[in-house]
This record gives sequence, structure tokens and C-alpha cells, in this order.
Amino acid sequence: MRTEAATLPGSPERPNEDWVATALPAGGSGGVMVVLDGVTPPAGDDGCVHGVPWFTARLGGALTELSVSLRELTLSEILSLAIRRTADAHRDTCDLSHVRTPQATVALARWDEETVEHLVLSDAALLLRTADGAVRAVLDDRLDRVPDEILRSLAATDRLRNQEGGFFTAAADPSVAARAVTGTTPRAEVRALAALSDGATRWVELFKAGDWADLCDVLAADGAEGLLRRVRALEAADERAGGVRRWKLHDDATAAYAVL
Repeated sequence: MRTEAATLPGSPERPNEDWVATALPAGGSGGVMVVLDGVTPPAGDDGCVHGVPWFTARLGGALTELSVSLRELTLSEILSLAIRRTADAHRDTCDLSHVRTPQATVALARWDEETVEHLVLSDAALLLRTADGAVRAVLDDRLDRVPDEILRSLAATDRLRNQEGGFFTAAADPSVAARAVTGTTPRAEVRALAALSDGATRWVELFKAGDWADLCDVLAADGAEGLLRRVRALEAADERAGGVRRWKLHDDATAAYAVL
């Protein structure tokens, strides 16, 4: 078994709001993989004195520790507990009722000798490669269902944020964990898995450089850093061509990869 992870900031002028961790607990054949993508508020308007990188580090750390130490809980229960713990850490100093209170998308996986568990919330992605080479993408497509014209309006987007009929992220409400896309797969059926922020999934979803199986091939051949370098090269080429396919040149991009 081996794991690896890589992350790149979208801009050298801004802190990376993604967060990634892999954990291989001693004495067993299990593991945990976590990728978070912090949601950038406009002009820092989120009611929090700490900021998004603080939030993703707190939430990511809690998810990693709890996934390893509380194996009797489901991943949804782990996410709920981690959100509550993170909210309690800044409840007295920040306005957690603010619609843009720090929040993040989540891709979370945990495995042991028998089972691979997965959880995805919002536009992160989790890929499972089977023994025959097929790849299944676990996605939460609720944000994709929101029309582009709504997403271009901050007020309209806020009305759909963590609301029924809209989309959900990990923020301050532990009950949102029940909205995540979850499932289990027998360990014997999984050869490798990957967790990706949407800055990394651009390789498939924005630039159409290949499908999910092709992306897994890149990870197997060039690793997580190799995938991110390819994304940056595509972004640079698109900029030279006019940059019409995205609303910002680079995004924070993160990938974690495990071969079981």
C-alpha cells in the first residue's frame, strides 16, 4: 500500500485554501484520505475573524483524527462531529450564522481489510479504480444543477447555499453531513482511489483532457504532483488562447492518491 498527496495554490498572493491529508494507522492495513476545498468569500466577507485556511485546517484535522480513532462511526457521523468541533472552536468569536461563514467541500475515504467507505460533499471528487481497471467517480452534482446565470449573482447563490433545492457544503451546521453522497465498496474490489478538489478535476471537467480513467492513469504514472503540473500547463495554454473557458486563471488544486 502507498499513498501520496500534492497541493498547489491558485495564486502566490493568496493562501492556499485547500487542505489534504492521508493517514495509515500503525498496526493495520487501513487508511484515511481527506481533501477539502475552502470556499473563498468575496472580499473576506464571512463573519469570521480567522479566515478560510484556519477553518479548513481545523476541519481537516478533525476529520483525519476522528476517522482514525472512531472507526465505529460512519463517515457521515464523523463529518457531523468534525463540523461541530470546528464550529465550537470559533463560536464565541465569529458570526456562524453568516451565510458565507467559512465552509468547504469535502472528499473523504476510509478503508480497512474488508471495506472502502466514501463521502463527498459539493464539488470535490472521489475516484475508485477496480481490479479490472474500471473507474467509478463519486460526485455530488447539486452545484452543477444550479444555472450559470444564478452562480454569477452572489445574492442568488447565497439563497441556495446550504438550502433545500440548492447545494451543500461543510460550514457550521452539523446536520449538513446527512446531505453528503456516501457509500461502501468491498475492499477486494478496489485497487486504487483518489480524492480531488475541483482545481484538480479541471483536467477532466473543464479542459476535457481525458476521462476519469485517464486521470487515474496519470496519477499512476506521474503521481499527484504530475497531475497538478498538467492542469497548470492546460491553464497556461488556455490563457494564451484567450482564457475563455474559466472565470479565474488558476484555482487551488489538490490531489491525494492511494494504491491499495
